[in-house]
Parts: sequence; structure tokens; C-alpha cells
Amino acid sequence: MYFKSKKMNSKIALVILNYNGEKLFPVFLPSVIEHSTNDFTEIIIADNASTDNSIDYLKSNYPTIRRIELTQNHGFAEGYNQALDILKLEKQFDYYILLNSDVEVTQNWLNPILEIFEHDTEKNISAIQPKIRMHAHKHLFEHAGAAGGMIDYLGYPFCRGRIFDTLEEDKGQYNNQIPIFWATGAAMAIRAEVYHNLGGLDKDFFAHMEEIDLCWRIHHTGKNIVYCPKSTVFHLGGGTLNPMSERKTYLNFRNGLTLLLKNLPSKNLFFKIYFRMLLDGLAGIKFLLDGKPKFTLAIIKAHFYMYANLSSILAKRKDNQKKFGNLKLPSIVYSKSIVWQYFAKKNKTFDKLEN
Repeated sequence: MYFKSKKMNSKIALVILNYNGEKLFPVFLPSVIEHSTNDFTEIIIADNASTDNSIDYLKSNYPTIRRIELTQNHGFAEGYNQALDILKLEKQFDYYILLNSDVEVTQNWLNPILEIFEHDTEKNISAIQPKIRMHAHKHLFEHAGAAGGMIDYLGYPFCRGRIFDTLEEDKGQYNNQIPIFWATGAAMAIRAEVYHNLGGLDKDFFAHMEEIDLCWRIHHTGKNIVYCPKSTVFHLGGGTLNPMSERKTYLNFRNGLTLLLKNLPSKNLFFKIYFRMLLDGLAGIKFLLDGKPKFTLAIIKAHFYMYANLSSILAKRKDNQKKFGNLKLPSIVYSKSIVWQYFAKKNKTFDKLEN
């Protein structure tokens, strides 16, 4: 039985951004259709100018599903911006759900999310993330989001249920609804007005960590992001980009530095960036020792990107300062180094982290 909004007219746009994901549609789209077809949700496929047969497949097998066909591959960030800007003009959606094309959803997954939004009459909650477990090993939390995204003071993201490469089994230990720092772009629900008021995702990120940047801007407004344990989805991960590729390594290190430069408070900014770059250097050395020189090169390229684009990144920082005033570190940020906790202290699960 579907939850009925008090307003009776709240509407969700469930938008799946696709790029060459034809092979994923027969595996994942049926669950989305089965468990998301209702009177308050419209399923939309936004195609990032795929070069495979994605569009033909959709036309033949799901002709009634709405498509937004973009003219080029804008990447994750700008792809969503372009699609959601089109939906904004229609003025009919209260909430957006950004859903990866390699996510299987479950029965009744939308209801708890909508309930949180609708019961939050003061609109203090801007975004929500469901519980995310692995598609291949469904008892384990998944890398992208798990039971809610967190971040340490040096900008290293981690999750309840996943720190670096350690995935926890879901034993109900994270079945409490709590505020989190970031919601994954693999399955993020967000108020439409918030998305557009904040300018959407930063297109220069292209892909990876752009949702963390958006969530950080939400925190700058004083609003919250919460984890919804009553809603569960299963994520394949790496559906359109190899999770062990040099490209992903480059994007993660590049965007991590950009994230900090845009959002950290001015106090100790230089020290934190410098220390973060030192840790990046250690990661590069480890890649060399592991026989992965291409990954080391990816980190070097990420740093040179920052040098070459420092003025434009700092301009975005100034924009944030104009919009939000003095940038402050949200209290939810983990005050210790997750790198030190994990590698030196061997605290590899969330419950073992030192306060």
C-alpha cells in the first residue's frame, strides 16, 4: 500500500542517467518499474548520448518510459543537471531521485523516503539516502553509500558499513535513521527546489564525489541529510566505469582536492590541503610498490589539474562564501584522520573508530 502525501499532490521524478548501459536494463530496470510504479512517481531515463543500442532497446522494450535524450556525454554531474533543468521547466516535481542504472530496488522502497520528506514540515531535511547493499553479495553493504556517507577533516569519504575496502555485513547494526554527511549519487533523494537553488552538481567534477560537494553545500545552508534504513536497494557498482581504472583514480584524487578547496573553512586551509597532498603522495608510492605505475601517474595528473585550474576552483570558493557567508566545518565531520584510524590503528569498521 502506497504512502499518501498529506498534500495529495507531491510528485517524484525518478531519473536514471544512462551511458552505454544497454546490458544493464534487462537486469535492473524491471525491479525499478515493479516497485516504483505508482501515482506519485514518474520514471525517466536520461541518456548521455550513448553509442550502444540503449535508445533502441528502450524504444522496443519499454516504449512508455519517458526518455530525455542528451546530445553529448556530459558525464554524471552535468548529465543530471541538463536532465533536471528540463524537468524544472515543467514545475511538477517536488522531489528528485537520482538512481544509477545498475541499482536493483526493493518492494516499498519509496514510501519511507517520501514519509521522511512529507513529515518534515520545516524542510530541514534536504536529501535522503536509502540503505545500499551489494548486488552480488546482498548480505554486505556496498561501497557507494552503504549505511550513510561520512567524511573526515581531510576530506576522505567513508561510510557506516564501509571504510576504504572493508565492507561490513548488514546485521541490523545500522538500522537507525540518523543525519549523515553525504548521500551517494547512486541512490539520492533530494528536494527539487534545493537541487536547483544550489546550482545542481558541479559539472567540472564530471563524475565521482560531485554528490559529496552538493551535500557539503547543503550543510552550508544549515540543512540536513539523513539515512533511511527502512528503504533498501542493491547496487552493482562500476556499471559504466571500471572501479579499478586509472580514470576513476584520477577523478577521485582530483575531485577530492577540488572538494576541499571549495568548501573547507579558511582556518588551516593551507595546512589541510598540504597534508592531504602528502597523503596522496604516499598513496602514489604504494601504487608504485604494488606494481601499478599508471595509478601513480593518475594521482600526479590529478595534482597538476589542481595547479592548472586553481584560479577557477578558488572562484567557486568565493561564490560559496558569497552565498553562505564564512564557511564552517559541519559538526558531523569526523574530527580525526580516517586514514590513520584504518591503516595505523587497524580500526576497520565504523563502530571501532575513536571519537
